[in-house]
Parts: sequence; C-alpha cells; structure tokens
Amino acid sequence: MRHPTCIDQEPESPACCEVFTPMIFADLIFLYLFLPANLLLYYLSGSRGWRNGILVVFSLLFYAWGEPVYLLLLLFSVGLNYLYGRVIELLRGTPQAGLALAVILFIDLGLLGVFKYSGLAVETVNSLLGLSIPVPGLSLPIGISFYTFQIISYIIDVYRGECPAQRSFSKFLLFVSLYHQLVAGPIVRYTEIAERIDSRTESWNGIARGFDRFFIGLLKKVAIANTAGKLAAPYLDGPAGSLTVLGGWFGALLFSLQIYYDFSGYSDMAIGLGEMFGFSHPENFDYPYASRSATEFWRRWHMTLGRFFRDYLYIPLGGNRRRMVLNLMLTWFATGLWHGASWNFVLWGLYYGVLILLERLFLGKLLERLPRLISHCYLLLAVLFGWILFYFTSLDRAAAYMGRMLGFGGAPLCDLPTLVDLANNCFWLLLAILFCMPVARWFGNQIRNLPEAGQTAVLRVRPALNLLLLALCTALLAGQSYNPFLYFRF
Repeated sequence: MRHPTCIDQEPESPACCEVFTPMIFADLIFLYLFLPANLLLYYLSGSRGWRNGILVVFSLLFYAWGEPVYLLLLLFSVGLNYLYGRVIELLRGTPQAGLALAVILFIDLGLLGVFKYSGLAVETVNSLLGLSIPVPGLSLPIGISFYTFQIISYIIDVYRGECPAQRSFSKFLLFVSLYHQLVAGPIVRYTEIAERIDSRTESWNGIARGFDRFFIGLLKKVAIANTAGKLAAPYLDGPAGSLTVLGGWFGALLFSLQIYYDFSGYSDMAIGLGEMFGFSHPENFDYPYASRSATEFWRRWHMTLGRFFRDYLYIPLGGNRRRMVLNLMLTWFATGLWHGASWNFVLWGLYYGVLILLERLFLGKLLERLPRLISHCYLLLAVLFGWILFYFTSLDRAAAYMGRMLGFGGAPLCDLPTLVDLANNCFWLLLAILFCMPVARWFGNQIRNLPEAGQTAVLRVRPALNLLLLALCTALLAGQSYNPFLYFRF
C-alpha cells in the first residue's frame, strides 16, 4: 500500500512509502485545532520563557504526530550537537576544535546517510556486483535533510566564530525543532534566528501579515498545486507508449506548476507562521520561472538551499578560485543527491551543473545579448526537461517520456482527452501560469502607492479576504482526496 500523502509516482519510487501520516499545514486538523490552540496558549503566556516553551512543546507534538519513534532521533541529534557546539566553542582556535567538528559532521551526515541513502547504496552495490545483499527497509524520517542542514550550519558557524554557541539547551531545541520550517524549510541559519529566540517582538501588524502570507501559501497549495498534481498524474504515470506529443508537454507543464506552487506555497505558510510568533524567516522563492538562465533560476529557486551549498560546500572547496569545474560538479552532485535517494536526482543535479558551467563559459553572455523572450524560452525548456528527470526514478521511463515529448517513436501530435483537459482547465491554467510571474508583487506595490485612505480601506478588508480564503481552502480540502506531501523524500 502506498503512502496516501506521497506524490503519485511509479511504485518503485523511494518517495512512496507507507508507515505514517505526518501533520502538514494544509490539513484541517492543523488549521482548526493545532494552530488555534498554539496561538491561544502562546499569547495567553506572558513571559518569553513560557512562550518559547510552548513553541517547543507544539513543535515536538507536530513532529511526533505521525512518527513518534523518530522524535527520539531528532532529540538525539539536537542533544549531541548542542554538546559539540559548546565543546567546539571552548576549543576554538586549536586543532582539537577541528577534530571535534569532523567527528560531529561525520555523525550528522552518517545519520542522514543511514536513514536516507543506505537503501540506494545497497541496491547500487547489488546491481554493480551481482550480489543480493538485503536492502534496508528503513522509513525516512520526515524533514531529516532540512534539520540536519540547519544543525550543520550552526556547528560550522560556531567553529568559524561567526556566532557563539547557544548555552541553553531548550533554546537550541527551539531553533532546530520550530515546526514552521522543520519539515520543509526554509533552511534557517542560527545567526538569523538567535536574537529573536531571546528578544523578539510580537505585534498585531506582524500577526496580520503572518495570516496574509499563510493564507496565500495555503491557496497556492490547495487550489493550484493539488489541482495540477491531480491533472498531471494520468500523463506522467500512464504508459509512455500511449502518450501524445501535446500530452507529454502538458504533463510536464502541470508538474512544473505543481512543484513550484506546492514548495513556494509551503514556504509562504512557514514564513507567515513565523511572523505570527515574532520570527522572520528568510525568503525561499523569488519567481524562479521568470528567469532567463539556469544560473538565475537557481538564485531564485529554493534560495536557502542554494545558499547552504554555496557557503558550506562550494566556497570551502575553493569556489571560483581553484578547480572551479570540479567544485561546481561536486556541489551539484550533492544538490541532486540531497533531493532524494535515487540516481535520477543525481543526474538532475549534474544536468543543472553542466548548464550553469556552460553559462559561465560562454552561454551566459549569449543569453544576455538575445531578446528576453528567447532567453526566457530557453530557461523554461531547460526547466521542463529537468523536471522530467526529477520526477521519474526510472531513467528508462524518463527517456521514454522525453521521447514522446519530442515526437519520437511515432508519437501522435494530440488526442481528444488532452484537448478536453486543456479546454476544461484553460482559465485555471492561464491564471496558474500568470501568477508564476511577479504579478502579486506588482499588486502589492500598487497598494503601497495608494493614498492613506486607500491603504486604510485595504487594511479593513484584509480580515474578510483571509476568512474568504480560509473558507475556500477548507471547502477544497474537504472535497479533495488528493493532498500529496511532496517533501517526504527530503
């Protein structure tokens, strides 16, 4: 039986599993029970210590909702890294500090490797050597890649002297476990949140902004991402031999919309939740589909992940100063592997590494000289084919799907079911594509440029608009059986 919240993929996909149902933001229990209870208890508490404690309790409850056994793994990682952070600070500037750093990084990455990549490693060895070593059946702790990277950034920053070690275990636990960004990011660095753990300021305006951002993200997830995923499934999961050229492109477009609106919507909800409680989480998406190159795309897509690999892998390897090509390929190998325990993710990462390398060598200058429309089309084509690599864990299926997109194998141009899907969803599709562009930012700028009376009027209708969005999303969630959790593989 496949996990009900996993993205629909071929049965052998490691992203699809069973065992538990995690709590997610786009869930009626979260919206009508968990979040209201958290807000009520939080704001009824007067002191900072009590408020931090309530956030810790709710964060641990959130994480343990579907998989309580892996709460122990989270607490073990937090406790061990808390101790090592103190030790590394005490030994800073000595060879022993470097040794302590190496040990804790080995443990952190080792835990990630065991739970996420041991199955892939055994399957690869069996395939290459013709062995039959039993494949570990470990389920993947949700969010392990996200919180491991947050912990690693903290440990390295302490070693570098960029921040002091946190002396309070409960505050360090809050930094790692804060449920707003625990299972799907953004990847928050300790230096970005340390001061707010001790002395943040909550306000009605912050709470209002938080709700605004949260409901926008919820709408992205429920009204666009879920719809796109449901429409895409017959094209992506059906037999490739029966796919038309138009159907192949339509399925790829739908998945590109699903993953963008799902991931950016979740980031919006996380940032909004942070504002409700006085935190300011970093932005994670900046309209990446408006880019004109792969380099620009990755400056705008999952920005906190790109920042992590730049600061903690690419630059320490030597960056642009020496062995640039090797450093770039290693970084994109790691970026691809981070996304999932399957070789298609590695290929997907290297695909972008090659594109970015070509853009650095000569293609980037050419794209800058070309009309914006042409360079933008180049990027969109590159991204669409990239998402096919990302989606299919079977490289044979990915190749077959791309072949149908290009008309190979006698693929017909179109068929009636695809034309019907396009006709029935044309307005939804146009709006989904439109809002991949900075349209919402333009509207926000127009509102800020209104005279004071106009801005006051907007402020007055904001609560009503949020209630309307909540009612719409509630109706959609109540009527949908398709509500995948795309981040399980991470």
